[in-house]
Amino acid sequence: MHKYQILKDLVAFDTIKDKENEAIINYIEKFLLNQGFKTEHKSKNLVMKIGNNPKLGFLGHTDTVEYIDGWGSNPHEITLKDGNIYGLGTCDMKGGIAAMLQAVSETDFSKMKNGMKLYFTYNEEIAFGGVYDLIKSKERFPETMIFGEPTNNEILVGGKGFLEYELDFVGIKAHSSNPAKGKSANLNAIKFLSKLDEFYSNEIRIFEDENYEIPYTTMNIGIINGGSAMNSVAASCKVKMDFRIIDNNHIDKIKKKVEELAEIYECKIKIIDCFDAYINETDLTTEKKTANFLTEASAVKNIKKAILGPGPMTPHEVNEHISEESYNKLVRQYKEIIQKKCKG
Repeated sequence: MHKYQILKDLVAFDTIKDKENEAIINYIEKFLLNQGFKTEHKSKNLVMKIGNNPKLGFLGHTDTVEYIDGWGSNPHEITLKDGNIYGLGTCDMKGGIAAMLQAVSETDFSKMKNGMKLYFTYNEEIAFGGVYDLIKSKERFPETMIFGEPTNNEILVGGKGFLEYELDFVGIKAHSSNPAKGKSANLNAIKFLSKLDEFYSNEIRIFEDENYEIPYTTMNIGIINGGSAMNSVAASCKVKMDFRIIDNNHIDKIKKKVEELAEIYECKIKIIDCFDAYINETDLTTEKKTANFLTEASAVKNIKKAILGPGPMTPHEVNEHISEESYNKLVRQYKEIIQKKCKG
């Protein structure tokens, strides 16, 4: 058997855009049934439970991003080199899932007073579809949840909020030789974004919170796509942008400003996603370190939650990898948390 057999097996599944979702879910279910877990729910998500009165849960998403050219090894096989484990998803987040499975396989649950649950979700990389399905089903999550995203073995207890917009500007098409006959959606978009940036700089960016690595709310204009020809006045322009929030009061302020500007510059607003910022108390650590990236932890409310996974943090990178030392440490960390929360 391979030294990292579970991780080897998980990486072999092509779960880019959930392609082999059913196969990986079946593998995980079979593994956990052999450990004494019972299946509570199985669809594109999987929920497994052991024991009664679950006080602890672990959650991991099974999908990965696509890979691009430049890898020095097969992305769907793990490769050991210089103390590192290479493979697509080793960091984000099949390494975390493998450590969960290995930790429970090395735990004697007959000696545990409290039970636990394991959650495996789909579609995290695109739209959080899996965790949204769990929430819509009225799932009762345990009081403490661990999310296995990569953190380089640090326990993170908070995350920035997130506000993502799709903006559609509507104009009137005309020939560029007589632009007065038309109405430029592109120009309206430029004016809108200029005014929004001015508001952001003066009213939002000035506030800081040192609990976050980047200690202020950020604004990013990711996509601008407008017009159909160089010699035509643009009849439409679409903008996609996001804010990473440190203070939940910023969400309402930004929404109000966007709505105000939309009235002036003939824009249709669509909020794609909106999550509150959070920093919660947990007895797993006394530090208040936070994630600068978005995770499913932001979607799950009213519990004590921590993000803890392997490192180094190489998600979405060519030659994605984690270190053997980090993986083995993570298994120990997960086993310690299970003992702390489930032994009673």
